[in-house]
Amino acid sequence: MAKKKDDNNKLVAENRRARFDYMIEDTLEAGIQLVGTEVKSLRNGRANIAESYASTDKGELWLINATIPEYPPAGQFNHEPRRPRKLLVRARELKKLVGAVEREGRTLAPLRLYFNERGIAKIQIALATGKKAHDKREATKDRDWKRQQARLMKDRG
Repeated sequence: MAKKKDDNNKLVAENRRARFDYMIEDTLEAGIQLVGTEVKSLRNGRANIAESYASTDKGELWLINATIPEYPPAGQFNHEPRRPRKLLVRARELKKLVGAVEREGRTLAPLRLYFNERGIAKIQIALATGKKAHDKREATKDRDWKRQQARLMKDRG
C-alpha cells in the first residue's frame, strides 16, 4: 500500500483563512532560514502564519509577519518573534514568482508551516489571486450545501 506524501510531515501551523480569501493557483515548497531558538519553539508546535505573507526584496524572498513565539528556556539569547525570515527557493522558481507577482498582480500567501520527513522546517507558499466578496459568498454557499448533503446521506444510509 502506497503512503501519501504528507504522512511523515509534522504540521506546525496552517493558514486556513488563505483558502477562503484567495483562489490558489499554484503551490511551492520553500525552506525557511531560522535560528536555533525558533526551531525549538516550532518543535513545541508554536507558530502563527495567519496574517503573514511572502514578499520579494532585492532578489530574495521573505516571510513577513509570521509569529514564532520566544523559547522560554533560552533566556537572553532568544529571537525576535515577528522578524522577517528569509525563504529559500531556487533561482528559477524565484524568477517565476516575481514575474507573477509584479506583472499579473498575484499574491504569495503561506499555507502551511511544517517539518518534512528529514526534520527540516518547510513552508508551503501559494501563488494566489484575491477573491471578490461574491466569490466568497458562493464558496460559503457551496460548502454549506455539501455539508447538508452529507447529513442527508448519512441519515438515509
